[in-house]
Amino acid sequence: MEHITVLLAEDHQVVREGFRSLLEHEPDIEVVGEAETGRQAVQLTRKLRPAVVVMDIAMPLLNGLEATRQIRKDSPDTKVLILSAHSDEAYVEQAAELGASGFLLKQTSSHDLATAIREVQKGHTFFSRAISRRLDGRDRKPPGRAGQVKKRSNHLSSREAEVLQLIAEGKPNKQVAAELGVSFKTVDKHRQHLMAKLNIHDVAGLTRYAISAGIIESSVQVTLV
Repeated sequence: MEHITVLLAEDHQVVREGFRSLLEHEPDIEVVGEAETGRQAVQLTRKLRPAVVVMDIAMPLLNGLEATRQIRKDSPDTKVLILSAHSDEAYVEQAAELGASGFLLKQTSSHDLATAIREVQKGHTFFSRAISRRLDGRDRKPPGRAGQVKKRSNHLSSREAEVLQLIAEGKPNKQVAAELGVSFKTVDKHRQHLMAKLNIHDVAGLTRYAISAGIIESSVQVTLV
Protein backbone atom coordinates (compact mmCIF):
# COMPACT_ATOMS: atom_id res chain seq x y z
CA MET A 1 0.00 0.00 0.00
CA GLU A 2 1.36 3.42 -0.97
CA HIS A 3 1.55 5.77 2.00
CA ILE A 4 0.50 9.41 1.95
CA THR A 5 3.37 11.23 3.63
CA VAL A 6 2.33 14.02 6.01
CA LEU A 7 4.15 16.85 7.78
CA LEU A 8 2.43 18.20 10.91
CA ALA A 9 2.94 21.95 11.47
CA GLU A 10 1.62 22.98 14.88
CA ASP A 11 3.34 24.97 17.62
CA HIS A 12 1.83 23.08 20.57
CA GLN A 13 3.58 19.77 21.17
CA VAL A 14 0.61 18.12 22.88
CA VAL A 15 -1.59 18.94 19.86
CA ARG A 16 1.00 17.57 17.42
CA GLU A 17 1.26 14.38 19.47
CA GLY A 18 -2.53 14.06 19.39
CA PHE A 19 -2.65 14.43 15.61
CA ARG A 20 0.18 11.96 15.17
CA SER A 21 -1.56 9.44 17.43
CA LEU A 22 -4.78 9.77 15.44
CA LEU A 23 -3.06 9.38 12.08
CA GLU A 24 -0.94 6.41 13.17
CA HIS A 25 -4.16 4.35 13.09
CA GLU A 26 -4.59 5.06 9.38
CA PRO A 27 -2.81 2.35 7.35
CA ASP A 28 -2.23 4.59 4.30
CA ILE A 29 -1.00 7.73 6.10
CA GLU A 30 2.54 8.22 7.42
CA VAL A 31 3.67 11.21 9.48
CA VAL A 32 7.22 11.91 8.31
CA GLY A 33 7.96 15.09 10.25
CA GLU A 34 6.78 17.74 12.69
CA ALA A 35 7.31 21.51 12.70
CA GLU A 36 6.68 23.93 15.55
CA THR A 37 7.14 27.17 13.60
CA GLY A 38 6.03 28.27 10.16
CA ARG A 39 9.63 28.74 9.09
CA GLN A 40 10.50 25.20 10.15
CA ALA A 41 7.49 23.93 8.20
CA VAL A 42 8.81 25.56 5.02
CA GLN A 43 12.32 24.18 5.59
CA LEU A 44 11.13 20.64 6.38
CA THR A 45 8.84 20.63 3.36
CA ARG A 46 11.82 21.40 1.12
CA LYS A 47 13.78 18.60 2.77
CA LEU A 48 11.13 15.88 3.17
CA ARG A 49 8.79 16.66 0.23
CA PRO A 50 5.65 15.37 2.01
CA ALA A 51 2.50 14.83 0.00
CA VAL A 52 0.46 16.90 2.48
CA VAL A 53 1.28 19.50 5.13
CA VAL A 54 -1.29 19.84 7.91
CA MET A 55 -0.82 23.48 8.91
CA ASP A 56 -2.00 25.55 11.86
CA ILE A 57 -2.48 29.28 11.20
CA ALA A 58 -1.22 30.69 14.50
CA MET A 59 2.44 29.74 14.11
CA PRO A 60 5.33 31.73 15.59
CA LEU A 61 8.07 33.39 13.50
CA LEU A 62 6.10 32.75 10.30
CA ASN A 63 2.33 32.35 10.38
CA GLY A 64 0.62 29.42 8.68
CA LEU A 65 -0.80 31.51 5.85
CA GLU A 66 2.58 32.93 4.83
CA ALA A 67 4.16 29.48 5.28
CA THR A 68 1.47 28.11 2.95
CA ARG A 69 2.34 30.71 0.31
CA GLN A 70 6.04 29.82 0.50
CA ILE A 71 5.42 26.06 0.46
CA ARG A 72 3.15 26.26 -2.56
CA LYS A 73 5.76 28.37 -4.38
CA ASP A 74 8.79 26.21 -3.46
CA SER A 75 7.12 22.78 -3.41
CA PRO A 76 4.10 22.91 -5.73
CA ASP A 77 3.53 19.15 -5.55
CA THR A 78 2.90 19.37 -1.80
CA LYS A 79 -0.67 20.08 -0.77
CA VAL A 80 -1.48 22.20 2.29
CA LEU A 81 -4.41 21.46 4.58
CA ILE A 82 -5.15 24.20 7.11
CA LEU A 83 -6.27 22.94 10.53
CA SER A 84 -7.25 25.84 12.78
CA ALA A 85 -9.28 26.66 15.87
CA HIS A 86 -10.65 29.70 14.04
CA SER A 87 -13.15 29.70 11.20
CA ASP A 88 -13.04 33.43 10.45
CA GLU A 89 -13.95 33.87 6.79
CA ALA A 90 -10.92 36.13 6.31
CA TYR A 91 -8.58 33.25 7.16
CA VAL A 92 -10.49 30.77 4.98
CA GLU A 93 -10.42 33.07 1.95
CA GLN A 94 -6.75 33.98 2.39
CA ALA A 95 -5.80 30.33 2.82
CA ALA A 96 -7.55 29.41 -0.42
CA GLU A 97 -5.99 32.34 -2.30
CA LEU A 98 -2.52 31.39 -1.07
CA GLY A 99 -2.85 27.82 -2.30
CA ALA A 100 -4.29 25.77 0.56
CA SER A 101 -6.37 22.83 -0.64
CA GLY A 102 -8.59 22.60 2.43
CA PHE A 103 -9.55 24.09 5.77
CA LEU A 104 -10.59 22.10 8.82
CA LEU A 105 -11.53 23.17 12.32
CA LYS A 106 -9.47 21.62 15.12
CA GLN A 107 -12.57 20.10 16.68
CA THR A 108 -13.00 17.94 13.58
CA SER A 109 -13.14 14.18 13.97
CA SER A 110 -10.16 11.94 13.24
CA HIS A 111 -12.20 10.41 10.41
CA ASP A 112 -12.66 13.82 8.75
CA LEU A 113 -8.95 14.64 9.16
CA ALA A 114 -7.90 11.42 7.47
CA THR A 115 -10.51 11.88 4.75
CA ALA A 116 -9.35 15.45 4.13
CA ILE A 117 -5.71 14.35 3.81
CA ARG A 118 -6.68 11.70 1.26
CA GLU A 119 -8.84 14.13 -0.72
CA VAL A 120 -6.30 16.96 -0.97
CA GLN A 121 -3.57 14.47 -1.87
CA LYS A 122 -5.72 13.50 -4.86
CA GLY A 123 -5.92 17.13 -5.93
CA HIS A 124 -9.39 17.81 -4.52
CA THR A 125 -10.47 20.43 -1.98
CA PHE A 126 -11.91 19.70 1.43
CA PHE A 127 -13.56 22.01 3.98
CA SER A 128 -15.20 21.41 7.33
CA ARG A 129 -18.97 21.17 6.97
CA ALA A 130 -19.55 24.40 8.90
CA ILE A 131 -17.13 26.25 6.62
CA SER A 132 -18.62 24.72 3.48
CA ARG A 133 -22.07 25.95 4.47
CA ARG A 134 -20.75 29.47 4.95
CA LEU A 135 -18.88 29.40 1.64
CA ASP A 136 -22.01 28.19 -0.15
CA GLY A 137 -23.93 31.18 1.16
CA ARG A 138 -21.28 33.88 0.88
CA ASP A 139 -22.58 35.23 -2.44
CA ARG A 140 -25.81 36.11 -0.65
CA LYS A 141 -24.01 38.12 2.06
CA PRO A 142 -22.84 41.74 1.79
CA PRO A 143 -19.07 42.30 1.83
CA GLY A 144 -17.73 42.30 5.37
CA ARG A 145 -14.54 42.55 7.32
CA ALA A 146 -13.07 39.52 5.55
CA GLY A 147 -12.98 41.36 2.23
CA GLN A 148 -11.33 44.36 3.88
CA VAL A 149 -8.63 42.22 5.46
CA LYS A 150 -7.89 40.50 2.17
CA LYS A 151 -7.60 43.81 0.32
CA ARG A 152 -5.31 45.34 2.95
CA SER A 153 -2.84 42.49 3.21
CA ASN A 154 -2.46 41.53 -0.44
CA HIS A 155 0.04 44.28 -1.31
CA LEU A 156 2.69 43.09 1.15
CA SER A 157 5.46 40.95 -0.29
CA SER A 158 6.40 37.64 1.31
CA ARG A 159 9.48 39.16 2.97
CA GLU A 160 7.51 42.18 4.17
CA ALA A 161 4.93 39.91 5.79
CA GLU A 162 7.73 37.98 7.51
CA VAL A 163 9.35 41.13 8.88
CA LEU A 164 6.00 42.55 9.97
CA GLN A 165 5.12 39.40 11.89
CA LEU A 166 8.44 39.33 13.72
CA ILE A 167 8.15 43.02 14.63
CA ALA A 168 4.54 42.52 15.77
CA GLU A 169 5.66 39.62 17.96
CA GLY A 170 7.88 42.09 19.78
CA LYS A 171 11.25 40.95 18.45
CA PRO A 172 14.02 43.60 18.24
CA ASN A 173 15.81 44.24 14.95
CA LYS A 174 18.82 42.18 16.03
CA GLN A 175 16.67 39.09 16.60
CA VAL A 176 14.71 39.67 13.37
CA ALA A 177 18.03 39.82 11.52
CA ALA A 178 19.12 36.52 13.08
CA GLU A 179 15.84 34.82 12.21
CA LEU A 180 15.97 35.94 8.59
CA GLY A 181 19.71 35.56 8.10
CA VAL A 182 20.19 39.17 7.04
CA SER A 183 22.04 42.16 8.45
CA PHE A 184 20.73 44.51 11.13
CA LYS A 185 20.88 47.33 8.58
CA THR A 186 18.71 45.34 6.13
CA VAL A 187 16.07 44.75 8.79
CA ASP A 188 16.06 48.43 9.69
CA LYS A 189 15.49 49.27 6.01
CA HIS A 190 12.61 46.78 5.84
CA ARG A 191 11.13 48.27 9.00
CA GLN A 192 11.32 51.84 7.67
CA HIS A 193 9.92 50.76 4.30
CA LEU A 194 7.00 49.00 5.98
CA MET A 195 6.15 52.06 8.04
CA ALA A 196 6.30 54.31 4.97
CA LYS A 197 4.31 51.88 2.81
CA LEU A 198 1.57 51.42 5.40
CA ASN A 199 1.74 55.00 6.70
CA ILE A 200 2.15 53.59 10.20
CA HIS A 201 4.97 54.99 12.28
CA ASP A 202 5.10 53.00 15.51
CA VAL A 203 5.31 49.35 16.55
CA ALA A 204 1.90 49.45 18.25
CA GLY A 205 0.33 50.53 14.96
CA LEU A 206 2.18 47.84 13.02
CA THR A 207 0.96 45.24 15.51
CA ARG A 208 -2.65 46.37 15.16
CA TYR A 209 -2.27 46.20 11.39
CA ALA A 210 -0.76 42.70 11.58
CA ILE A 211 -3.76 41.53 13.62
CA SER A 212 -6.31 43.15 11.28
CA ALA A 213 -4.55 41.67 8.23
CA GLY A 214 -4.52 38.15 9.68
CA ILE A 215 -0.71 38.05 9.88
CA ILE A 216 -0.88 37.36 13.62
CA GLU A 217 -3.86 36.54 15.79
CA SER A 218 -5.13 38.84 18.52
CA SER A 219 -4.37 36.10 21.06
CA VAL A 220 -0.63 36.30 20.30
CA GLN A 221 1.27 37.82 23.20
CA VAL A 222 3.35 40.73 21.97
CA THR A 223 5.49 43.39 23.56
CA LEU A 224 4.81 46.89 22.29
CA VAL A 225 8.00 49.00 22.33
